[in-house]
Order: sequence, then structure tokens, then C-alpha cells
Amino acid sequence: MEKTKGNNVFDDGKKQKAGRVVEKPTNPMVTPLLNDLYQFTMAYAYWKAGKQSERSVFDLYFRKNPFGGEYTIFAGLEECIKFLANFTLTDQEIDFVRHSLPGCEEAFCDYLRGLDCSDIEVYAISEGSVVFPKVPLLRIEGPVAVVQLLETPFLNLINYASLVATNAARHRFVAGKSKLLLEFGARRAQGPDGAISASKYCYLGGFDATSNVAAGKLFGIPLRGTHSHAFVSSFMSLDEIVDKALRSSDGKTTCEDFVSLVQTCLSKIQKSSALSGIFSETNKSELAAFTSYALAFPSAFLALVDTYDVMKSGIPNFCAVALALNELGYKAVGIRLDSGDLAYLSTEARKFFCGVERELNVSDFGKMIITASNDLNEETVDALNKQGHEVDAFGIGTNLVTCYSQAALGCVFKLVEINKQPRIKLSEDVTKVSIPCKKRTYRLFGKEGYPLVDIMTGENEPPPKVGERLLCRHPFNESKRAYVVPQRVEELLKCYWRGNAGEAREELEPLKEIRSRCIKQLENMRPDHMRRLNPTPYKVSVSAELYDFIHNLWLNEAPVGELH
Repeated sequence: MEKTKGNNVFDDGKKQKAGRVVEKPTNPMVTPLLNDLYQFTMAYAYWKAGKQSERSVFDLYFRKNPFGGEYTIFAGLEECIKFLANFTLTDQEIDFVRHSLPGCEEAFCDYLRGLDCSDIEVYAISEGSVVFPKVPLLRIEGPVAVVQLLETPFLNLINYASLVATNAARHRFVAGKSKLLLEFGARRAQGPDGAISASKYCYLGGFDATSNVAAGKLFGIPLRGTHSHAFVSSFMSLDEIVDKALRSSDGKTTCEDFVSLVQTCLSKIQKSSALSGIFSETNKSELAAFTSYALAFPSAFLALVDTYDVMKSGIPNFCAVALALNELGYKAVGIRLDSGDLAYLSTEARKFFCGVERELNVSDFGKMIITASNDLNEETVDALNKQGHEVDAFGIGTNLVTCYSQAALGCVFKLVEINKQPRIKLSEDVTKVSIPCKKRTYRLFGKEGYPLVDIMTGENEPPPKVGERLLCRHPFNESKRAYVVPQRVEELLKCYWRGNAGEAREELEPLKEIRSRCIKQLENMRPDHMRRLNPTPYKVSVSAELYDFIHNLWLNEAPVGELH
């Protein structure tokens, strides 16, 4: 297969690397030019100084959990690995960089032509894991100029992915395990990539399905959707329905006039003394719309019932169509509420369904699925739970995919070692002081099976051992320390990319497995870390040896002032 000039990416969207095929990034705009200019200016300056090949170590981490919570979901790793596997600059891209750098020498362009990630190593926490501030999500090792060119793309691929996955996980937590969560955010997302990424990472974070057809195709996410108010209001009367025939679910018989059957069922509801008191005459154009939709999707009939009036028209009209379908062996799915008092309307709708089941002797009619939408967010779902409701599924869009309550996660990418020499970034704001040197990271579990603390150690320190007492120290606060006797120890950073062919590394997992990890780890968190209001901070620590090392380096690097 022919390759494009100056690019090692095959036309079929996959690249052979280190004995395995790695797909191209989902978004074709994810190239080395998806970068801040200063990454290229630094690469040029490294090259001019002869430092471009110096071995460096960078940590990618965040400083504070989002949404006022005490946990974050790590997402975006797969796209980072795809980016590494396809990292190369085309001649056109190099020409653009040359014209963007004043005085750029042609020899630097030759250097760029030879760049790839064959000398890069990436160690990462498994995607979908619950993670915490200060702990490296990724450790990137390699020639400093190349690693510097990975900073902006990596941050771009991880910041939003982790933020929206965390937002989804928080919505799942407040909704509860039993509710269906549907992501409806494509139309409100920040552009096409925002929509695709949101669908993927909301599913990872615990949502069950998406309305986004492209995301369904790309990632195998289940699709859900019905119709809009426009579909309902586009009908004027039942006379518009031309093809009225509907075969029974078993295919043995055909109802030649399904419209008349629907009208007969509506009459049954109206004649029932227990049901008719709520309404008199329903909106016939709405009934036409529901009937037409049922003819198109008899085995997946779910109707939007609030175009005119939920209880006086939408619910009775839905029930009439659902009863007609039932007579032909089909079972309607349920309704969607998109406005009004969702707690009250869902409760009244459930009562009506149960009344139909009881009065007309239709089994399981009271178990119809009730879906609620209408600018829902974490707070409104929590409020509905407190009020009491009969909603089975929540369709959530704007506030979910835009992460309305917090715009960004704030991941950073910091140099911690170069040429085996530790480096530290100091600041008057102690939260911005970096933790130097190449580190190993462990999660320590207690007797009840919950994670107790994450601890960072120096690369060559012996790992924590089950049953052995260990001193865990806050990285910067001398008085915060505690002994831990772990019942289980899990090392967090695993090798996901080692550019040299033939060396072992972790395989990328299917999205469903990443989602399962996320759900399982969240279920295994201590409840007080998870609560919405005033959650208990999870402890992140360093070993006693690393603590001493950090503070000695701090003293060595900090300038000494002089009083006059």
C-alpha cells in the first residue's frame, strides 16, 4: 500500500509499530502541529544548544479534583498512544514550521524530518482508573526536544477527556446504579470533536448510551433516541396517515387499519371511570404523530409526550397507541418528558400506566420506561431524588458535555529529571511546586478493601509490602504523616509505549473494558470520598526518603535572600 510523502501513516488509517497495528488518532487534526508555538521554539533552541537528545523525564498530572469533588477519572490515554504511533511531520508541515521560526536553519528542518517516537517511553495509570491530584497520570521519558513536542497534544487529549468522564461519573453516582443514563449532548457540545469526545468519555464514565450516531459507529456505544416536538407538531390529523397496515409481531396476521385500532383503544380509556377523569378530548394531531411513529417503529415505540399537555393529551394518546400495539403482540417502550415538573409528571404518568394495567388488564403496562430530559444536571437529578419521582432514565446533554460547572481540569506537564539529574519547579504557591525525579507510584489498600492512600517513592526504593508498616508523608506539609499497614499493594504506572520494537508493553484495551474498570473502581471507593457535599479528601503521599529528597533539593535550588 502506498504511503503519503513525508508521512508513515498508511491509507487504511492504521500503522504497524513494534509488532502490532495501532490506529490513527480519532481526530485527523491531532498531528504534531496541534501544538503551542513555544514547543517548536524550545525544540529549535535545544537543537541550537546541542541539547536536543538529552534524556528527560516529564510527569503529567493535575493539582485539584474538579467539580468540588475528591476524585477524578483518568481518560484519553488511548488517543495519546495513537498519536505517538503516528508521530511524524510531513514536508508541508516542516515548511510551515520553518516559516514560523525567525532565522530557522535548514539543518533543523532535516532534524525534524527524522523525528519519531522510537526513543520515547510512556508509563501511565490504566485508563478509566480513579486518580488523584499530584500523582503522575503519565511519565514520559525520551529526548528532551521530542518530549517537549508531546506536551501540548497530550494535555489536549487528556484534560477534556478526564474532565467529562469525571462529570459523567458524578452524574452516575447521583442517579444511582439502577437508572439508565443517556448522553444527549451533540448539539450543544463545543464543535464536532467536542461532541465525539463527550460521547466516548461519558460512556467510559458510566453512561449507558448516546444519541450521537457517529460516536456509536466509531466506538460501539449503544444508541438511543426517539423524536422531537417538531415531529409531533408536523402532523395535523389522522387523515394524513396513508399506509395504515401493521403486521403482528409474530408475522402471522395483519391489522389493515391500525389507526382505527388506536382510536378504539383511546375510546376504551375514555370509557374507564378510573382513567377518564384526568382528560376529556386529546389532541388529535399528536395522536396522529404517535400512531405514525408506532407504524414506523412498532417494537421500539417511545413517545415525547409534552408537546401540548402531558396528562390531558400526551399520556392518554401514548397509552392508546401502546394498547393497540399490545393487541398485535408488541410492547411499547415508554415515554419521554422534556419539560414541566418532572417529579410530579413522572409520578402521575406512572399512576396512569398502573391504572391502565389494572382497569384494562394489560400485564406489565405499569412498568413502562419514563425518560426525563430538559437541561438536567447533577443538582437537578439530586433534587428529583429528594422529592421522589418515577423516572427510569435521564437524558442529559448541555451541562454534561460542556462541563458547565467547571471549564477545565488543569493538567500540567513538568520536567522532573534530565540526564539523570532531578529537577524541581518552585513557587510561592506551594500547590505549584513539582515533585522531582523519576518516581514509582503505589495504591495501598486497607482491611476493608478500600484504597487508603497513594504513595510516591523514588525509582530505586524498595516497593511497599503487604503487612509491613510504612510511613506516608504529605509532600509539603511536615506535620501531616501517618503509618499504614497495607493489606494489598498495587503499582499504578505501567509501560504503555516503548518505541523500540520487540519490548513488552501493555496492550490498549477495548472501551467497554475501560468503562468496566471505571465503574468497578468507583464502587470500591470509600463512601465518604464519593459524597457530593463535603467529601473527605483522599490522601496522596510520598515516602519518608522521597520527602527528605524533595526538601533538600528545594533548599539547594531556592535562592537565598538578603536583608538590608
